Amino acid sequence: MSLGSLSLVLHAHLPFVRHPEHEDFLEEDWLYEAISETYLPLLLAFDSLAEDGVPFRLAMTLSPTLVTMLRDELLMTRYARKLEQLCELGAREVHRTRTDATFGPLARFYRDHFETLRRAFHDRYRGDLVAAFRRLQDAGHLDILTCNATHGFLPLMQQVPEAVRAQVMVAANHYRQHFGRDPAGIWLAECGYYPGLERILAAERIRYFFVDTHGLTDAVPRPLHGPYAPIFTEAGVAAFARDPESSQQVWSSEYGYPGDPDYREFYRDIGWDLDLDYIRPFIQPTGDRKNTGFKYYRITGKTNDKRPYDPALARERAAVHAGNFLFNRQRQIEHLASRLGGRKPVVVSPYDAELFGHWWFEGPWFLEAFIRKAASEQSTFDLVTPLDDLRENPENQVATPPMSSWGAGGYAHMWLDGTNDWVYRHLTHCARKMVELARDFPDAPALQRRALNQAARELMLAQSSDWAFILKTGTMVEYAKRRTQEHVQHFLRLHDELRAGTIDEGWLAQLEGRDNLFPELDYRLYRLG
Repeated sequence: MSLGSLSLVLHAHLPFVRHPEHEDFLEEDWLYEAISETYLPLLLAFDSLAEDGVPFRLAMTLSPTLVTMLRDELLMTRYARKLEQLCELGAREVHRTRTDATFGPLARFYRDHFETLRRAFHDRYRGDLVAAFRRLQDAGHLDILTCNATHGFLPLMQQVPEAVRAQVMVAANHYRQHFGRDPAGIWLAECGYYPGLERILAAERIRYFFVDTHGLTDAVPRPLHGPYAPIFTEAGVAAFARDPESSQQVWSSEYGYPGDPDYREFYRDIGWDLDLDYIRPFIQPTGDRKNTGFKYYRITGKTNDKRPYDPALARERAAVHAGNFLFNRQRQIEHLASRLGGRKPVVVSPYDAELFGHWWFEGPWFLEAFIRKAASEQSTFDLVTPLDDLRENPENQVATPPMSSWGAGGYAHMWLDGTNDWVYRHLTHCARKMVELARDFPDAPALQRRALNQAARELMLAQSSDWAFILKTGTMVEYAKRRTQEHVQHFLRLHDELRAGTIDEGWLAQLEGRDNLFPELDYRLYRLG
């Protein structure tokens, strides 16, 4: 009999980026890279475990915007074209390095790797990765979570409760449409929670959510078991807390496994290293360089003199680290079990899914090796989902967490400081106007209804926490600023045209064709009492 449980949670999310007006758009690469580097490798790892009869349980978010993009015909057609380009580049690299004893084998590794992904995408998964993840859930391996509709940071939206409710309701309805059941759990964007939010979750029959460690340890009354058992909120929805120890061992590039010198160097790519004329067909049409996914060097250390990457050695290191992670969780759970007074501890280890494969190329190898070792080499703990823990432990302490997030500083600093605070007066103003529209147009005819639904979409897209986060981190600032401004401007124009009775149907159709997420959305949810 096990002493406790480990719950691995992967949060897969990307903001909605879709630009049919451009044949090739740089920010769409976020999705294409994540498919090649994270989602396909994870699916192949999970399928390998399932086919070998290895028992495993894992929780994984697929955010509504990500699900929408993964099922968008235009984007998946464009991804298939990108995958063909990667395979073509692989063939060219094998030819270019055919006499190179060091880089020739590495080029062949990448060629084979991308050809495997191409076969998997087209033949195994038929271009529908959402269906592949759903099959794993239906088979009992995954608990797929939803996330608020466009990853809005809910603590900074609570001035307009209808807008918070809309983010949750649209997410839950979208989940039911794609997965055929109620969502058992939700990943609140950035783990952003505020007291009272649980009542909105309970109304959608959501059973649990996550907070950062201090979100539970600072709850009132203070939880008896700290972050190693969930608490029930007054509405009956459970809150699970992130375990800091296991998080740092995997997440930290400085102290964790991803910083190992034998792992692949993320920031060194042939898109920047090779001759421009040679690499031009595989970078931006403007001739500007970008990452291709072909990375020939290992981390090596804090030096510019990087050693060549060795995939076989890196895979061995991933297995070693998987064994170390297993050992550490066994000792941790043994220690916790001796102190929790009879309640089995549950260690919750959440990570951004894109860490596994995108930032840490060897991450899917590590995860698969760990699951295999956990199933065959120990009996100290069970791999569970949060829902499994609630079923085994139906009684838990009742408490109220404080407002919190898992961002730097633990509260709202990442999404509200001098770099991005300007967005909120616009978002709050638009949200209030949306509530007024829903109240004043209770049963709109067809054209008005289309405009009202599109106004709700534009508002939700403007509310994405990704834009404020990018403004704070300073990575793709102009794009994030433009996206926020455009969605606000679109909303305000739709609002004014609705009020004036002068809807420009041609322009509306253009918006519906580009910002086409949530076709089932009904604007009237903004007036529900």
